[in-house]
Amino acid sequence: MKRNSRPLLLNMLILATLIVLSVAVGSVFIPPGTVLQALFQPGSVNPTYATILWDLRIPRTLLIILAGAALSGSGCAYQGLFRNPLADPYLIGAASGAGLGAVLVFSLHWPTSLLGFLTVPVAAFFGSIFSVLIVFNLARVGKTTPITTLILAGVAVSSFTTALTSYLLINSTGDLRRSLVWLVGGSTMTGWMPVVSCLPYILVGLGILLTLGHQLNVIQFGDEQARQLGVRVPLVRTFVILGATLTTAAAVAFTGIIGFVGLIIPHIMRNLWGSDYRRLIPLSIIGGASFLLVADILARILMAPQEVPVGIITALAGAPFFLFILRKSKISYW
Repeated sequence: MKRNSRPLLLNMLILATLIVLSVAVGSVFIPPGTVLQALFQPGSVNPTYATILWDLRIPRTLLIILAGAALSGSGCAYQGLFRNPLADPYLIGAASGAGLGAVLVFSLHWPTSLLGFLTVPVAAFFGSIFSVLIVFNLARVGKTTPITTLILAGVAVSSFTTALTSYLLINSTGDLRRSLVWLVGGSTMTGWMPVVSCLPYILVGLGILLTLGHQLNVIQFGDEQARQLGVRVPLVRTFVILGATLTTAAAVAFTGIIGFVGLIIPHIMRNLWGSDYRRLIPLSIIGGASFLLVADILARILMAPQEVPVGIITALAGAPFFLFILRKSKISYW
């Protein structure tokens, strides 16, 4: 038991360290000691620091954590379901479909109230689930989902949904132009409203995925073998797609289309700690949050005082990693 908990504790320690660093770094550097003091003794901190921390830095950090956890957890679940190391929310059309759904809401009225913010993930979810189902059905050959057809179907559907999204943006005015930054993973939304709005969707989605670790382990033997071992494969597939797509949609709705998080982190965790999805999913969730925090910190300091969209940072890291996985997948991966 102690040995099994070691990876989880190590990754949580890394995440805690990055949280303090993320809250400290910005146009005004706040010493880590002050950050900890603000967290545990809020009234004893300089009012200016307190405003920066509680109105800007802490909500942003929490939003990045939720997005990273959602993208990595859903990527891990997609990979287990499709038995495919390249099944990432970005690559199979989930992220771009969610982006289209969110932009449709933005084009009607940029949300300013809590109710308005809560509707954005719903629209993103329907756009995402529609894209994933199309990709999955296009890529399926018999009872298998080959890597090549999955990638091709994902690219085709992503290109189509991205084209529709771009059309909406080109014909937009006013607030919707902020979506141009959002589209490349550079959220323009600040404060607690986006955090509160996406939190229930991500918690529900990740909660579903965390309960399906054993079933995903059995599915690795193939659908027929899984049925013989008592797993209701169609039902598990439905819940995995719903849970993973819901978390992806909620993340994309408020942080933009951030690629490769769900590809890189589950693969690294699998190589470090094994392929047991009962442990792999929670480790991917924590690792995804840490990875996206690192990307967000780099986005703030590389061209300070300007910020680089975090989606560009993840793409620079993820594209070479994708090519590496693609090359490796020519050998028997599973």
